[in-house]
Amino acid sequence: MTSLALGSPAAVAVAEEASLSALLRCCVRELSGPRGQVGHEDPYLLLRVAGTRLRVRAHGGLALRFEGRPEWLENGSWRPLSADMLVRLVETELGEDNDEFAAQVAASRDAMAALIAARREVPPPADPWLASEQALVFGHPFHPSPKARGGEGWLRYAPEAHASFPLRLLGVRDDVLAEAGDSGSLDELGQAPPGYSLLPAHPWQLELLAADLAAPLADGRLVDLGDSARTAVPTSSVRTVYEPLIDRCLKFSLDVRITNCLRKNSWYELAGAVELSRRLEPVFLDLEAAFPGTRWLPEPGYRSAELGTRLLEGLGVIVRIGPWSVCRPGVTPLLSGALAAGPQTAGTAPGGVPGMAGWPVADPVRWWRAYVERVAPPVFDAYLDHGVVLEPHLQNVLIGVDADGLPVEAVFRDLEGTKLVAGRHDLSGLPGRVAEALTYDAASGWNRVVYCLLVNHLAEIAASLAGTGSTRELWAVAGEVLAEYAASRGWPRPLSDLLSGAPLPAKANLSVRWARSADRSAGYVTVANPLATA
Repeated sequence: MTSLALGSPAAVAVAEEASLSALLRCCVRELSGPRGQVGHEDPYLLLRVAGTRLRVRAHGGLALRFEGRPEWLENGSWRPLSADMLVRLVETELGEDNDEFAAQVAASRDAMAALIAARREVPPPADPWLASEQALVFGHPFHPSPKARGGEGWLRYAPEAHASFPLRLLGVRDDVLAEAGDSGSLDELGQAPPGYSLLPAHPWQLELLAADLAAPLADGRLVDLGDSARTAVPTSSVRTVYEPLIDRCLKFSLDVRITNCLRKNSWYELAGAVELSRRLEPVFLDLEAAFPGTRWLPEPGYRSAELGTRLLEGLGVIVRIGPWSVCRPGVTPLLSGALAAGPQTAGTAPGGVPGMAGWPVADPVRWWRAYVERVAPPVFDAYLDHGVVLEPHLQNVLIGVDADGLPVEAVFRDLEGTKLVAGRHDLSGLPGRVAEALTYDAASGWNRVVYCLLVNHLAEIAASLAGTGSTRELWAVAGEVLAEYAASRGWPRPLSDLLSGAPLPAKANLSVRWARSADRSAGYVTVANPLATA
C-alpha cells in the first residue's frame, strides 16, 4: 500500500477504535460465540479469545455496537485493549498460520485514518445521494479489515475521501469491439474517430493495465482520446462511478483487492448482467405492482474490447441506470449503508447522515415500520414467488425518502450478487459458465437472502435507530410486517420458521480472510434470531 498521510492524532485514535471494534465483533460472532465463550455481566459483554478474558459495554442487539474502550484482564486488573493485541490473540486462537492477517488489519486502520484526514479537506457532493455513497468511512462492521485496499495511489479515487475525477476515453476499433445489450449511452461521453467506438475507462485501471495496453495502443486497435468532459463520482463500491453527463452508473473492473476480492468484471459477469436485466424486467414489474415503491436499477448493456480475456475483462464496463431516473419526483435516494452508520463519529462526515437532517428521526417506530415495509416483502417475494435471489445488503439498497424523511421507496441494485434459484428457470440457451454464475441452489439462495436482509441490513438500521436503547420494540414491529406478508402468501414454510425464531446465518468474514479464500467461499455461522425475542 502507498504511504499514507494518517492525519491528526484524533483521526488515528478514531481509526484505532473503529478497527478494534470491527475485529472484536468478528471475534464475538465467529470465535468466542460458537465456542460458548461469550456471556454477560451487566453492563458488560464478556468473552474469551485465546484464553484471555475481554469485556466491553455493548448495545444494539445483533449489530453489537460498543460503548467505551474494550478491556482485557491481566492479573486481576482490567486494562485497555488495542487492535494490535487483539490481532495477536486471534493469531493464537487460530494457529498463527496466516502471515498476512496482521498487516491487513493494520493497513485497514491506516486507510481509515487517511480517509478521515482526506475528507476534511474536500467538501462532500451537493447531491445527497452521492454524499451518502461517500459516507462509509469505516466499512463493514463485521469484517476484520474493512478498509484494506490494494494497489498504489488509491486515495485519489476513494469515494470516502470525496473523490471525483474525469474518466479516460478510449476508442475501440470496431473489428475488436465487444458489447451486448444497450450500451449506446456511452457514445454520448465524447467523439470516437470513424471506425471506432467509444469506451470509457477508469484511470486507475488504465495504470494497472499499462503493460497490457501498450501493443493495442501502438497498432491502432485502441486509441487514447483523453479525459472525459466532466468529472465522475465514485460510489460506495469504489469501482462503480456515477457519470453525470449521461446520468448513468458505470461499473468498471479494478484489478486490486478491496476487502476480500479482486474487483473485476469477469467475462461471464459481463454477459450475465445483460441476461439478468432482461429476465428481471417482468419480475420487477410484478414486484412493483404488489409492493408500491419497489424500484431497481437495470444493467442493460456492457462494452469492452475483444483483445484476449485479460483486456476483455479488464476494460469491461457495465452500464447501470442511475437512481434519480427511477425514483419519483420529490423522493431522494440515500444509501442504506449511510443510514445504518447513523450519526457519524465527529470529524469523519458532515453532521449526521447526508440528506437526512434530524437523523435519528423523531418517531423511530413509524419510520422503521415504513422502512421494513419497503425493503423486506419484495425481497422475500422475489425468492418465494419468482425464484430470484436478491442481495439486499447495505451497499446494494437505496432508500427513497420523501420531504419528511419517511421511507417511501426501496431501490435494489447490483446484479453481480443477484441469482436465479436453480431448477426454477430455463437456462439451457446460455453458455455453461454464464448459467453457473447466475444460479444458487434453493438453500444457498435462502441463506443469502436472510443473511443480507436481516443480519447485514435490518439489524444495523435497527441499532442506529435505537441508539443505546433496546431494539426489542423495533424487531416486534418487523415481526408484524413479516407476519402480515407471510399470511398473505399462505405462510410458506421458510417464513414460518423464520418468524418462529430459527437461528440466522451470518457470513463468516474473519474465517474467509484468515483462510485467504475468495469471498464466494465464505461460509456462515449461526446467530440468534431477534424476531424470536421481540
